[in-house]
Amino acid sequence: MTSYSEDLLRGVLEPHRDKGVLYALQTTQEVIGYVPDTALDVVAGVCNVSRAEVYGVLTFYSDFRQSPPADVVIKVCVAESCQAVGSREVVAELHAQGFDVHSGIIKDGIACEQIFCLGNCALSPAALINGSPFGQVSAQSLLDTAAEMKR
Repeated sequence: MTSYSEDLLRGVLEPHRDKGVLYALQTTQEVIGYVPDTALDVVAGVCNVSRAEVYGVLTFYSDFRQSPPADVVIKVCVAESCQAVGSREVVAELHAQGFDVHSGIIKDGIACEQIFCLGNCALSPAALINGSPFGQVSAQSLLDTAAEMKR
């Protein structure tokens, strides 16, 4: 859900107010899909803390998103085994096509990230697309699969 009302969010969070800011942010992201700036005041009010404290928790944990998520997320393994058989080239080709694993920029509904070891070394280079593992990937195979998943 990407649109929400503050009253709806408050109603979801209120019964769990004693579980703290981290829980409230996790719940917000589950309900909305990300943590919009306007939700910080709701979380602060429900948890009886300052907006600054909520912002501090939000920005400390890298799994929280402050903008709507991509339709498809590609995570390319950049650990040693995958690098040995071409993940650097996969990342370079994705970058050449406008996808940057470091910036979090979403292009055509697709985001690319790097991840360190998927435990799929026998099929290096490995990647995840929306949480599903893929092996012996190329940049083109990843983008083709991502485009198919968007449909």
